[in-house]
Order: sequence, then C-alpha cells, then structure tokens
Amino acid sequence: MAIPIVIRTLVAFGVAVGGGLLSAVLGRTHKQLCALISLGAGTLLGVTIFAIGPACWKALAPWQFLLAAASGYALFAIISKYIFHVCPACAASHFDEATTHRFGEIALAMMIALAIHCTVDGLALAAGREERTGPAPSQWLDMSLTMAICVHKAPEGLALGALLLGAGYSRARMLWLVAAVESTTILGGVLGWFVFRSVSNLWLDLALAHAGGGFIFLATHAVLGEIMEHEKKIVVLSCTAGFCAIAALILIFRLQAD
Repeated sequence: MAIPIVIRTLVAFGVAVGGGLLSAVLGRTHKQLCALISLGAGTLLGVTIFAIGPACWKALAPWQFLLAAASGYALFAIISKYIFHVCPACAASHFDEATTHRFGEIALAMMIALAIHCTVDGLALAAGREERTGPAPSQWLDMSLTMAICVHKAPEGLALGALLLGAGYSRARMLWLVAAVESTTILGGVLGWFVFRSVSNLWLDLALAHAGGGFIFLATHAVLGEIMEHEKKIVVLSCTAGFCAIAALILIFRLQAD
C-alpha cells in the first residue's frame, strides 16, 4: 500500500526538518556534529552490511549485486566530485570561511546534489517496503532500513541548517530551504511506490543493492573525512555505536519475523 510508504517518508522528512529546526534554535559544537554524523554513518553502514547486503546477495547473481552496488557508489561519488557533496553532513567540516563568501555560487549545486540523495533515500524506503509483499517477506529489512535512514536524517538536517545559517540565511528562510530539499525524500518514496509495485523482485533487489552502494559511499566518506581531519575518538565511537545498534535491531527484527 502507498500509505505506509508515505508515512515512512514523512517520518524521515520530519526528522530532517527537525534537525534543521534544532540548528536554528540551539547552538552546536563541531564535536557534537561529528558525533551525530558518525552515528548516522554507522547506521547506514550497518543496514547495508547486515540487511541489504545479505538479502540482495541471496537473491541476485554475484555480478548483478556487485554491479548494482557499484553503480550506487559511483553515482554519489560522481555527484560529490562534479556537483557538490551529496550529504551536507559530509561537507560540514569543509564549509570554511572561503566557501561562505562564495556560497551564492554553490548553493544551487548543493541543493541539487542533496535532492538527488534524498530521492534515493525515498526510493530505498519504497523498495524495502515492497520487498515485504513478495514471496519471501522481510519485515526486518523494511524496518531496519527505515530506522537507519531516519537516524541519518537528523544530522543531515542539522548540518544543512547550520551551513545555510553560516551562509547568512535567516532562520525562517533556512527552514523553508531545508523542508524544500528534504521533501524530495517523499517524492522518491511516492515515485518508488508507483514504479516498484509493478516490477519483478529482481528489480527491487537491484534497486536496494544500488541504494546500499550509495549508503557505503555516504558512510565511508563522512567517517573517513572526519577521522582524517578532526575528532578521531568521537568519530570511531559514534560510528561503532550506530553500527552495533542497527545490527542489534536487525537481529531482533529477524528473530521476531521468524
């Protein structure tokens, strides 16, 4: 049904906008942002390794799985290199004074890149939901994917809001922009529902593997960028906490499903 997919995408959207609201009303240190970024990265990595990977590897031929995952990784890598960082959280540490002065030149590119990222999030939520209705129901995949994306959305909205405020936007305009960009998550979910409900399980698995490749890029790019530049201990601990938490939740979901 479309309604559960819309609800999931609305929750993810709300979490992201809530992060933007927090950046408007509360101060945040770089150390706190590092911890949130790394926590979200750990959950994305965990859901890819423990949920998306095993499900897609079992359903697809090895070359199909690797090609789909590589395409997801490559898409985000290309966008980050030639347009802008697909995740503002990943770019937060590089948003320096020079970037602020020329923000008008890159604002549109940042919005486009993040909109693509959010659309993929929505498509992944739709694909995970549709998997439940196939011949091999996997509610644990659906729920763990939803939770991982929602956890990632909080630092995403927080970082995007902080970047926009740092660029001189008013709080009201910042919140409007965060909501506008993050609404593409809902667009991706609705689009995915229309597309995936009429395709075979093969295409659902390919879509999930593609999304997993993108999640690996986001996780490694965010964590390695922060480790190389800033708070190593906090980054490692937060990423590990997110990774282990999502792994434990997936185990619980699978046991309940069985």
